[in-house]
Amino acid sequence: MKTLDLEGIRKVNQGKVRDIFEWEEQLLMVATDRISAFDVVLPTVIPNKGKVLTQLSEFWFDRLKDTVENHLIAANWKDFPKQLESYREQLEGRSMLVRKCLPLPIECVVRGYLAGSGWKEYQESETICGIKLPSGLGESDKLEEPIFTPATKAATGHDENIPFERAAEMVGEELAKRVRDLSIQIYSHARDYASERGIIICDTKFEFGHDGSELLLIDEVLTPDSSRFWPAESYEAGKPQPSFDKQFVRDYLETLIWDKTPPGPELPQDIVDATADRYLEAYRRLTGKDLNQG
Repeated sequence: MKTLDLEGIRKVNQGKVRDIFEWEEQLLMVATDRISAFDVVLPTVIPNKGKVLTQLSEFWFDRLKDTVENHLIAANWKDFPKQLESYREQLEGRSMLVRKCLPLPIECVVRGYLAGSGWKEYQESETICGIKLPSGLGESDKLEEPIFTPATKAATGHDENIPFERAAEMVGEELAKRVRDLSIQIYSHARDYASERGIIICDTKFEFGHDGSELLLIDEVLTPDSSRFWPAESYEAGKPQPSFDKQFVRDYLETLIWDKTPPGPELPQDIVDATADRYLEAYRRLTGKDLNQG
C-alpha cells in the first residue's frame, strides 16, 4: 500500500508514512508501506512495513501504559466501529483509532550509543546538541548514560538537532524537563527489554501531545522507523552496525549518486526484500510472535 483514500472519510494529513483521517471525534491513523530516507519519500514500498509499525507501536503502548498515558483507542480490528467494515482490507493490521491531541513541536530523541547525526557532530565538537561527551569515543560506542537530544519537526526537509535550552524555549522549561525525563525512562526500559531479546536500541525518538491538560505519548513508539535497532550478536564498537531498521536502506542510498532531494531513486528488489525481512525480524524478536499480516 503506497497511499490511501477512503471514500466518505476526510483525510486531514498525509505524512511521509502515515495517512491520517478524521473519524467522528477521533483520528484514524493508517501506516502505509511507504518508506522515507533522508526525509525524502521513496517511490518504492516495503511490503508489510505499515503493519509492522502499527502492531509494534500497539505492543509498546500497552507495555508502557503504566509509565505514561498514550493516545491509542483501538488497533485490533474487532474493536473498530462496524461502519468501517467496508474498509477492512485497507485498514486491518495497519491502522489505529487515536485520541485527538495537540502535538508538541519537538521530537524527543534519546541516544544510548554514538551513531548517525550524533556521531557526525561528536567528530566535529565532542558534543551532541550542546551536551559535552568524553574524548576518545568511537562510532557505535555505548554512552555512559542515555542522553536527551531534542530536534525540531520539519514538515518538509530535514529535522534539526537543537540544545535542550532551545526546546525549553519552545515548550516551556517545566514541560521540556518532563518529556526529557519521560523519554529517558521509556528508552531505558525498552533498551533493557530489547537487550534480552537480542536487539540493541541505539537511539529512538518519541512524540508527545496534549489532550486538554493531559500529556500523552503519541504517533509511533520504538519502531524500526523511529529507532535504530542493532542485532546484539554482531555488535562491535568502532564501526557502523548492521541494523533491523531503515538504516539498511540509507546505507544503500549512500552508494548512489543522488543529492538527497526529491524525487528519490527506486529501490531494487533485493534491497526491498532484505529490508522487509529486517522489519519482520525486529517484530518477531521484540514481541515473541509473528506479524499478523491479515
